[in-house]
Amino acid sequence: MIKTSKTILALLIVIFAISCKKAEEASESAYESNTIAVDTTNTISSSAAVEPKNSDRKFVRTADIKFKVKNVANSTYAIENTANKFGGFVTYTNLQSTVSDKQETKISQDSTLEITKYTVENNITIRVPNIRLDTVIKTIAKQIDFLEYRIIKADDVSLQMLSNQMQQNRSSNQEKRLEKAIDTKGKKLNEVIAAEDNLNTKNEQNDNAKLENLSLKDQVNFSTLTLQIYQRETIKEEMVANPKTYRQGFGSKILDGIISGWYVIEGIIAVIAQLWSVILIGIGGYIIFKKYFHKGN
Repeated sequence: MIKTSKTILALLIVIFAISCKKAEEASESAYESNTIAVDTTNTISSSAAVEPKNSDRKFVRTADIKFKVKNVANSTYAIENTANKFGGFVTYTNLQSTVSDKQETKISQDSTLEITKYTVENNITIRVPNIRLDTVIKTIAKQIDFLEYRIIKADDVSLQMLSNQMQQNRSSNQEKRLEKAIDTKGKKLNEVIAAEDNLNTKNEQNDNAKLENLSLKDQVNFSTLTLQIYQRETIKEEMVANPKTYRQGFGSKILDGIISGWYVIEGIIAVIAQLWSVILIGIGGYIIFKKYFHKGN
C-alpha cells in the first residue's frame, strides 16, 4: 500500500512539473506575439515625428513608406479615411492594376478559359497636421502586411524662415526710402525712373521672401506622407464565349452561283454593246469581201 502511494505521488509530481512547463511556454509565446505586433507599429513610427515641447525650432517633416497590404482597395479607403479623420487631406492617389501575364486556353468549341495574373498597387500622397503625424503613421501601420522601408525626415527650417523675415524687413525699409526719394521735388526724370526700377526690384524681392516663408509655414504646419502600397499577385480566371462560326447552306450556294453567272452574262453583253461599231464594221467588211472578191475568184 505504501509502495502504491509513493508511485501515485511521484506521478502527480511529474504531471505538475509538465503542466508548469507548458504554461510557461504558452506565456512566452503570447509575449513574443504581442512584442511582434508592437514592434510593427514602433518600426514605422519615429522620434522624428514628435515635435519637441517648448521649442522655437520649426521642422518640415516628411515620410516615405512602402509596404504590402492584404487588399490595396480596402487599405486605400482606410488611409484616406485616416487622413480625413485627423484633419488632413489627400493630394494624390493612383490606384491601378499591372498585368504580368495573360493566357488563353480553349476549353470547348464555344468557350475559352482566360487566365490573367496582375498586381494591384497605389501611390498615395497625403498632407496631415504636423502635430498629428505620429498618430497618423501609427494608425496606417495597422494596414501593413509586410514593410519594405520607411523614411522619415525632419528638416529644421528655423534659420531659413528667420533669414526670409529679415530680408522682408530690409526690403520694406528700402522701399520706404525709395518712395520718399521719388516723391522729392527737383529730381531729374532719369533719376526718378532709375529709382522706380530699383523700387520694383525691392518689391519683388520682398514678395518672394514673403511667399517662401508662407510656403515653409505651410510645410511646417502640414506634414507630407508619400505611401506606396501593393498586394500579392492575383490570378483571375474567366470563361469567355468564342465567336460562333456559321456554314453557308447548299441551296444558298446554288442561288449565289446563279446570280454570279448572270453577272458574268451581263458583263459580256455590256462589252459587246461597247464594241458594236467594231463588230458592225467587221460584218460589213465580210459581206463586201464575200460578194466581190470571193466571187471573182
